[in-house]
Amino acid sequence: MNFIDELKARELFYSSTEEKEVVEHLESGTRTFYIGFDPTSDSLHAGSLLPILTMARLQKKGHKPLVLIGGGTGMIGDPSGKSDERKLLDEKTLTTNLEGMKKQFSRFLDFDDPETGAEIVNNYDWLKTLTFIEFLRDTGKHFSVNQMIAKESVKNRLENREQGISYTEFSYMLLQAYDFYELFKEKKCSVQMGGSDQWGNITAGIDFIRRKTGKKAYGITVPLLTTSSGKKFGKSEVGTIWLDSRKTSPYQFYQFWIRTEDADVIRYLKAFTFLPLTKIAELEAIHREKPHARVASTQLAEEMTRMVHGEKGLESAQRATRAFFGGDLSELTASELMDVFSDVPSHLIKVTQLEQGLSLVDILSESGFIKSKGQARRMIKGGGIYLNNNRIKNIDRKLEKNDLIDEAFIVLRSGKKKYFLLRAN
Repeated sequence: MNFIDELKARELFYSSTEEKEVVEHLESGTRTFYIGFDPTSDSLHAGSLLPILTMARLQKKGHKPLVLIGGGTGMIGDPSGKSDERKLLDEKTLTTNLEGMKKQFSRFLDFDDPETGAEIVNNYDWLKTLTFIEFLRDTGKHFSVNQMIAKESVKNRLENREQGISYTEFSYMLLQAYDFYELFKEKKCSVQMGGSDQWGNITAGIDFIRRKTGKKAYGITVPLLTTSSGKKFGKSEVGTIWLDSRKTSPYQFYQFWIRTEDADVIRYLKAFTFLPLTKIAELEAIHREKPHARVASTQLAEEMTRMVHGEKGLESAQRATRAFFGGDLSELTASELMDVFSDVPSHLIKVTQLEQGLSLVDILSESGFIKSKGQARRMIKGGGIYLNNNRIKNIDRKLEKNDLIDEAFIVLRSGKKKYFLLRAN
């Protein structure tokens, strides 16, 4: 299966320049291709995964990826898909962001192969020396303002009379076209890929290369993913899902994928995993027959967490997930426990109280977890109260220091999922 056919089979193909020519170009030798990434943060996020994994797929076909970090264009801002002018980044912030992003790409791309090993390039390296007069003379003259205005990304902003578009952002298209030309000239890069919102920028670069060199370059775009409910992919109730474990823990990352809506899970398995399509078809059949079993979404969560956070990250996420659903809490570290129970109410207790023995009935009531001591006694007798996921039936039970998990927390639960945290200091 050629690359374009694989994209189509995985519902990842949006458009390309002459499709037959693109296929022939990729099938007739090792090609160099690139995708650009904005350095707007020191970490990539879930929304970055689709372009990164698309690069990985093409690399597996025997082609060489260039990861273009927009150190120069990051100071300008791309209007594509934006309704507002983006905050411009200073050089210090850009440097910090670049270093953080570079570490993450090696999880997905092979940088060591002598022929197809990935490279990271920064367009600041060539844009910083470009003078304004030189740019207008050698680049600007090849672009028609009429054509630029007709591009979807520019047209949408021009229609917004209140916001409009600055000359700075208007010039972004020329700079991205110049990037493609520079990589074509210096790295023999003949293919640019990106999201469907980048089509205007990609074709501008292809046209610029043709005008400057008389040679052909090619473009491929993938669709911009949204959920079946129309929400932007990569967002959750807690905000952006980052690839950096310090910003989004393996547990939170795992939960993001396992909570994928039923209508999206097969599509995401095709788009984000390297599972064979035959295996995904089997999961789809199971999903249709037993959607409540969450087999497909569990597989998706496991594949993605392993890919981004490794086996240890996946094990941590699975351990925390089991704990939340009544598993052994003693397996968790204090940080994992806080991660799992970050949004549950809590109450502060002193270690000295535990050393003396703290009445469970009293603390259930005093903390506000249970309305009264009488109700607390009835619930304990009825087997409805759990201490660190162990059912308690003794109304005289006292909390002691050895009840602490990682010497920091005690977890109370009533029923299946109503949790409460006691924090010791």
